[in-house]
Parts: sequence; C-alpha cells; structure tokens
Amino acid sequence: MLLQYPRECLLVCALTLGGCVAFYTYTTYMQKFMINTSGISKDTVAWINFAALLVFIVLQPLGGALSDRIGRRKLLIFFGVGGTVLTVPLMTVLGNTSNPLVAFGLMMLGLTVVTGYTSVNAIVKTELFPTKVRALGVGLPYALTLAIFGGTVETVALALKQAGHESLFFYYVTGCIAISLVVYFFMRETSEGSPLDRTTGRAGTPDDDVELVDSRS
Repeated sequence: MLLQYPRECLLVCALTLGGCVAFYTYTTYMQKFMINTSGISKDTVAWINFAALLVFIVLQPLGGALSDRIGRRKLLIFFGVGGTVLTVPLMTVLGNTSNPLVAFGLMMLGLTVVTGYTSVNAIVKTELFPTKVRALGVGLPYALTLAIFGGTVETVALALKQAGHESLFFYYVTGCIAISLVVYFFMRETSEGSPLDRTTGRAGTPDDDVELVDSRS
C-alpha cells in the first residue's frame, strides 16, 4: 500500500499534523492551561469546557454541510489561516485573563477555527483512496501522526511551561498548523472526482464494495 500510494499516505500525515495538534490543544490541554496559567478554578473550567465542547459538537454537521456546498479545501484553508494567525494571540490573552466569560469566548473562537478541520478531515482522507486500500491507507498514517504529534501535545506544553518557556508552545502549535496550511493550499479539491463516486478502482477493476452490490442485485 505504501509503495502504491506514497503521495496519498504522506498527504494524510500532512493533513493530520496541524489539525490534531490544534484539536488537542483547544480541548484536552485547554483545561490544564486555564487552571495552571489563567488561574481559573477547576469547577469553573469544567463548566467552560462543557459549554464550549457542546457548541463545538453542534458546529460539526454545519461545517460538513458547508463543505458539501463550497468544497472541503476551503474549510481546511479557513482552519489553516485562522489557526496560524490566531493561536499565539488567543493563547496569550487567555493566559492573562481569569474572567470565565472571556475564557469561554476565546476557547470557543479556537474551536470554531478547528471546526474547519474536524468537520471534514475524515471525508477528505477517505476521498484520497479507492475502496481496496481505504481502511489501511487512511488508518495507518493517520494513527501514526495522531500518536506522535496529537498524543504528545500535553507533554510538550507542560515541559515548556516547567522550563519557563510556555509561550514557545503557542509557536509550536502555530508551526504545525502552518505546515498543514501549505498542503491545503496546494492540494486538490477531494470532493471533485472522489473515489467514493466511482464504480471502478484505480486499475480499472471494480471496487470490492461495488462487486458485492452487483452480486446481490
């Protein structure tokens, strides 16, 4: 699979890099950040996260529906530009406020930007591969990138905080998003000519799921 689809596998890694780092920064690590850096109480932070993530859930189908109209690539670019431009000032301001409403608004702003990635990332990656290798083609590079970069967000953030350079983490997140943004600019629109709409695989042979449907009809 890696030999046949190297470009697509690398593309999945690049697509995932900025998105997974931003997602874990604005969800799981945000709780610790507001407690340790902003100085907001644990109970209040719990309510801020509950409310923000509840709205975030509602945004996902809206983002997906929008991508069906304007394309996946535009939403990814929205995330890439927004994350690159806003992460440092947003985290800086958040770290210097103890006002729960301001903290909620800043977290919600970050999650709204991240929606440009989370609402379409699964379908974008799925549209890169034909059926016969889709599960492995998406799953392997995605899982590796998620584990290496997404799984270490809190470790990197807390290590830099303990070293007295917490602001460097903001630039780390920005850099990861910026790398993905470059890819978003140059990638094709995956919803156009998607393998999901085809009845044949890459080599001209029927996809497995199409053969199954044909055999039952």
